[in-house]
Amino acid sequence: MASTRFPGKPLVDLSGKPMIQWVYEAALAAEATDRVLVATPDREIVEAVSAFGGEAVLTRSDHPSGTDRIAEVAGRFEFDGYLNIQGDEPLIRPSAIRAVAEGLRSGAAVCSGFCECPPEEEPNPAVVKVALALDSRALYFSRHAIPYARNERAAPVWKHVGIYGYSREALLAFPRWGPSPLESTEGLEQLRFLEHGFHIRMVPVEASESAVDTPEQAEAVRRWLEVTHRR
Repeated sequence: MASTRFPGKPLVDLSGKPMIQWVYEAALAAEATDRVLVATPDREIVEAVSAFGGEAVLTRSDHPSGTDRIAEVAGRFEFDGYLNIQGDEPLIRPSAIRAVAEGLRSGAAVCSGFCECPPEEEPNPAVVKVALALDSRALYFSRHAIPYARNERAAPVWKHVGIYGYSREALLAFPRWGPSPLESTEGLEQLRFLEHGFHIRMVPVEASESAVDTPEQAEAVRRWLEVTHRR
């Protein structure tokens, strides 16, 4: 609720539903997990989730990242694995959630998604890029366009799609390490896993049309939902 660019954004109304409800329903539709929980430090969100029949967990407010927050929840609810679905992705595709879940079930300690990065998004630091090994392990994540094309580009620029899957072991280790140097430099929590030697398996997914970080993006998503729901 305390988003600096868009205060209260998890509960912004999008075509008759709060944004968090769209994400919650997409998670249910994916049928990839035994349980769907909203992890939040805000009582307003807990109440809103309860109002539409969902389940929410109140967490501490001082977590440095979303993964730290989910690790707190994992300490209360024991499962073999956990998925982290961002609450500001009302247009997220259930197929993308399922793809990351399958990557986790195949034995990855940490799994996430990627897709081709549109050329116009390459310079945008808000769009996170990922460099991949030949076996689709993440080599590095950056807000810069990577790899740098010193010569004619042979390697594509991949966009990171921020759905995560974690084994219980990896998730519970994460907060014990504390923020790492590269994580703090780039402002990207997933780098903490790489700095501590965990592999992140990347799976191809279809990205959503837009996350919601600003009121303008919320309006664009609202228009998109209204058009698609009239079909």
